[in-house]
Amino acid sequence: MIDTHCHLYLSEFEEDIDSVISHAIEVGVQKMYLPAINSETHEQMLLLEAKYPDRCISMMGLHPCYVKENYVEELLKVEKYLKSRNFAAIGECGLDFYWDNTYAHQQYLVLEQQIEWAKQYNIPIVLHTRNATKETIAVVEKNKSSQLKGIFHCFGGTIEEANQINAMGFYLGIGGVVTYKNAGLDLVLKEIDLKHIVLETDAPYLAPVPYRGKRNESKHVKVIAEKIAEIKNCSFEEVVKITDENARMIFAG
Repeated sequence: MIDTHCHLYLSEFEEDIDSVISHAIEVGVQKMYLPAINSETHEQMLLLEAKYPDRCISMMGLHPCYVKENYVEELLKVEKYLKSRNFAAIGECGLDFYWDNTYAHQQYLVLEQQIEWAKQYNIPIVLHTRNATKETIAVVEKNKSSQLKGIFHCFGGTIEEANQINAMGFYLGIGGVVTYKNAGLDLVLKEIDLKHIVLETDAPYLAPVPYRGKRNESKHVKVIAEKIAEIKNCSFEEVVKITDENARMIFAG
């Protein structure tokens, strides 16, 4: 299994990160992709990658919730990193209009810049969308090109949105929300082919049932895969095989 989205470098894991990584490996998690947030946590992310270079792989980007008055300065730091070494993807980036729309205009500017970097460096883009799925789809559609690919992380939208995303050549990142009773994601997934999805945890957030409300970990990607197998009426092994192939295709470089 591949956890395509987990923030294992955050303070929630300071005390036991070695155990967290070990437990993930024990249940079959081969790789854990680390999305960036902003400059305050880049160093921690890169240190974790350096400690587990065969397991933890960094992305680089600016999260939409951290697009503030200093967004230009933050983007310059992202650009500096992108020029200095290779990263698995641009991300996580996107649009988030859930809490505050103060910097909505700047979020659009930042997203478009990061899409351009994804094209320039020929790497995938990992998109965060909250209360903004339609808007994010529109931005990607406007900027689409043959080499632009990536993941709509933590997908929780409609079947129509899922089909739009897949038609653009993007994948759906499916995490713990698929186990939530009233989320409705199970009904959407019944209509989506496994070739369009990847597994993720978004650890330490959005732990699946029966761990909901607790700290999420990469090992819980197994629970997510099991739930998808139940929804799709197929074997756990088939879910793992296909989503693993999808993830490898996205991050192939």
